[in-house]
Amino acid sequence: MKLTPEKSCKIRIVLMGVGFTLFFLAIVGRGFWLQVIDADATAARARKQYKRIVPLTPKRGGIFDRNGAELARSISIDSVFAEPLRIEDVDGTVRALSRLLGQSSGTLRKKLTSNRSFVWLKRKMQPEQSARIRGLKLPGIAFTKEHQRFYPNGHLAAQLLGFTGLDPRGLEGLERFYDSQLQGQEGFLVAAKDGRRKGMGASDKVIQGGSDGNSLYLTVDRNLQYLAEKELAKALQENKARAGCVVIVDPASGDILAMANQPTYNPNAFGRFPASSRRNRAVCDEFEPGSTLKVFLVAAALNENLVRPEQLINCENGAYRVGGMTIHDHHPHDILSVADVLRLSSNIGSAKIGKILERRRYFDYLRKFGFGDRTGIDFPGEATGQLRKPELWFEGDLAAVSFGQGMTVTALQLARATAAIANGGLLMHSGLVRQIVNDHGEVVQRNEPRVLRRVVSEQVAGRIRGLMELVTRDGGTGTLASVPGYRVAGKTGTAQKVDPVTGGYSADKRVASFVGFAPVENPRLVIMVMVDEPRSQVYGGLVAAPVFSRIAGQALRYLGVPPSEAEMDPPLPPETMETREAITAGEVQTLQVSEKGLPVMPQCFGMSCRQVLQFMDRLGLNIRIRGSGRVVDQFPNPGETIRYGDEVWVKLEPPA
Repeated sequence: MKLTPEKSCKIRIVLMGVGFTLFFLAIVGRGFWLQVIDADATAARARKQYKRIVPLTPKRGGIFDRNGAELARSISIDSVFAEPLRIEDVDGTVRALSRLLGQSSGTLRKKLTSNRSFVWLKRKMQPEQSARIRGLKLPGIAFTKEHQRFYPNGHLAAQLLGFTGLDPRGLEGLERFYDSQLQGQEGFLVAAKDGRRKGMGASDKVIQGGSDGNSLYLTVDRNLQYLAEKELAKALQENKARAGCVVIVDPASGDILAMANQPTYNPNAFGRFPASSRRNRAVCDEFEPGSTLKVFLVAAALNENLVRPEQLINCENGAYRVGGMTIHDHHPHDILSVADVLRLSSNIGSAKIGKILERRRYFDYLRKFGFGDRTGIDFPGEATGQLRKPELWFEGDLAAVSFGQGMTVTALQLARATAAIANGGLLMHSGLVRQIVNDHGEVVQRNEPRVLRRVVSEQVAGRIRGLMELVTRDGGTGTLASVPGYRVAGKTGTAQKVDPVTGGYSADKRVASFVGFAPVENPRLVIMVMVDEPRSQVYGGLVAAPVFSRIAGQALRYLGVPPSEAEMDPPLPPETMETREAITAGEVQTLQVSEKGLPVMPQCFGMSCRQVLQFMDRLGLNIRIRGSGRVVDQFPNPGETIRYGDEVWVKLEPPA
């Protein structure tokens, strides 16, 4: 059938109408889908097209001591970035920035010619470096504020605090253990851009989101920490020792008041120090306790009513064979009372008390005192110590463990167990964080003192305190631990180290230790001192006991504990962190020189700009000062020689 022109025209009109109708319905349907059904995803895609979002590092919460003194903070610092699509003169920008950023022209050119809309040039710059780049006012180069971790006290409590990375994530110490609490909510740099992906003006960048992290308030006292570190460093130098640690505990609450380690490092420049300097030896290192363990042996035997302090024991004139081995005393003894076994530290007498107690009961008491198990301290990498089950002990093993060999402990375990004797027989939980506070000042977590269990009766604990006091009196092994004006109790320890090559005990490597408390009538402090591989002297009574005495004397005066006995000489005021700056500023120092006659770089960490200038004037050094605030880094390092042509500098950083 042949269509007429009129019908053909009508059909074409109908088809076009249907086509337009379908096209219109498709547009309406797509619009409905985008704006109603898939509205959220559509809006997100739109924001990506006109906004550029760059994540920024959050601000971590601070770390403070028990009195609110600042130990760690996050400071605002400039980071510089480029928007390559907005840079017109690439060559000029490269020439201007290459020297200031310390980057090669090739590296910088590659960043500035990329097709990306955002590229970091350098993060967390020093203030003077940022000021110079800002002064150039280069198109396409912009800045934003980020947060950098700063430790205002330099080396103080370094192993305890740890440090953070660039993220910043906690990498060591409390920074790592409490990372989720300290880490703030991540913020974003949001920049508007046009259809060509270029910024739409100088004020197009804003920072959105983000919140500060929670802050930690520790049980540690900054001044006691300083005293412990100062005296420990002095002991290592005097005895040419490899390493050491000190733990100070409040026996009533179990709070850790100080935890010092040597050698140490500066967490503001942790990359400059070996990994061994970053170890918290008080928590992570194990050692044989030696004679310090005799305190808990005698406490267990007294608590079981198996011996009495006045009971006599035959100490075999210094040689006693048991379990196929011969035990010796440092000084031969014939008949000693149980009290004298502890006072004179007789290995033979201890072995015989261990035999009376027997292995299962002795093992159970050691476990009750916390040995062979983690303390549960809020710190990463805690060691358990080694304490084999009694079923694996032979007769010689029981004797060895009775005087502190054949097992290992940590300094924290030994301090906490001694605190149980000092406070009347209660083993307390020991922690480092007293409370956690959010960025609004609200306490979100509070850690109260907690009793874990009773280990010995109060009467037995009192008897042991009296016996430990005899150790520091005339004739005892710990007389050098005495503190003028105060009654002191403690126990010395000297243990051979195991030779990793032969598997036996080393002939010349020792661990010297002393653990004690003061004052005896109302113990306020338990102090554990461990010195690893001393060379000039090796015995705990000669190496570790004097460290205890110096720390305890200054700490008791700092805490305002009145002396209970007449003093021979008036005590000197303790040097604390508060007095350190005044003392340092007033010291008359001379420039030290090496054997070759070259000058030696002095210690500058923690000094103010004024103090550095005084150093320059007194010592005749030309030191370049970078930044403002307090010294966080220096070159050369303290004690290193200054060679001809070296640039000598110190870097200072301001408070937040």
